[in-house]
Amino acid sequence: MTLLAFLGVALLVVLAGSRVAFYGDALAEKRGWGRTWVGLILVAATTSLPELITGSSAAIQGLVDIAVGDVLGSTLFNLFILSLLDAVSGRVPLLGRLHPGHALAVGFGLLFLALQGAALWWGGPLLGHVSWYVPAAFFLYLLAARLTFLYEKRRSLGQEERLARLYEHLEEAQVVRGYLLWGGLVVAGASFLPSLAERLAEETGLGAGFVGTAFVGAVTSLPEVVVTLSAARLGAFDLAAGNLLGSNLFNALILAWDEALYPGAFFLEAHSSHLAAVLVALAMYGLVLVGMSYQAARKLAVLSWDTFFLLALYLLGLLWLYALR
Repeated sequence: MTLLAFLGVALLVVLAGSRVAFYGDALAEKRGWGRTWVGLILVAATTSLPELITGSSAAIQGLVDIAVGDVLGSTLFNLFILSLLDAVSGRVPLLGRLHPGHALAVGFGLLFLALQGAALWWGGPLLGHVSWYVPAAFFLYLLAARLTFLYEKRRSLGQEERLARLYEHLEEAQVVRGYLLWGGLVVAGASFLPSLAERLAEETGLGAGFVGTAFVGAVTSLPEVVVTLSAARLGAFDLAAGNLLGSNLFNALILAWDEALYPGAFFLEAHSSHLAAVLVALAMYGLVLVGMSYQAARKLAVLSWDTFFLLALYLLGLLWLYALR
């Protein structure tokens, strides 16, 4: 029964989350914001709403491993989605066709993972129950948003201009209502995920850390799959990749928010196996950077060599986390 309830709530979160992302993108168009910046910041934030609500609920309920696993699992899953994106991108390898500006998001992703690894190693209280990670993460996220915005102002946005009027048939008031309605459903559904995940971990013996990373992290990232593949069908691969990389930056901010909500020493109470997830994510980010720099000319089959190894690393990472549960 717990598994069925978990799957039912997960389905609600996925469906509602995909609509939140749709209306978030529409709102960005109505307000006239730049689309690459929107993909990295606004759409990434809206597709990460399930992670935010799930993590907040887990922290309030004292389920530290579910909260940490949700964020790190979502980070891994988003990098894995790049493999799916490569599979539908045609004959040209995905990472080689991305604009070099995405290296900004990759670099900040690596910095955030270094912070998370250090916090899991030693994230003792600094101010009350809050560790140094909270101010560091907020500062780094604001810096990432600012530098990305300035970078986008300096370069030509030809692809964004081509996609500038996807939502002409919608009124702005209709977009706002849709965003709030579906956002409310995400909040309602995601608030049940932590307790169901904890019960599932106890009943199956898989451990809260593994369930949080492998199941909750993947479920809360499924709206990113919907938005990414929708953007790919429009040929907007930079927007799709920006959404994924931006979601990972926002996830790092969510972890700081989760810690602020938790009354105890958040990182000190997290299971040490989460460090393995950080290491796997670092390796996956390294592969993304290598793939973007090398710019492979052809694919091996469905995937290019870089996204194939991304897929392999994700699966091996799950096996490692299962062994450490």
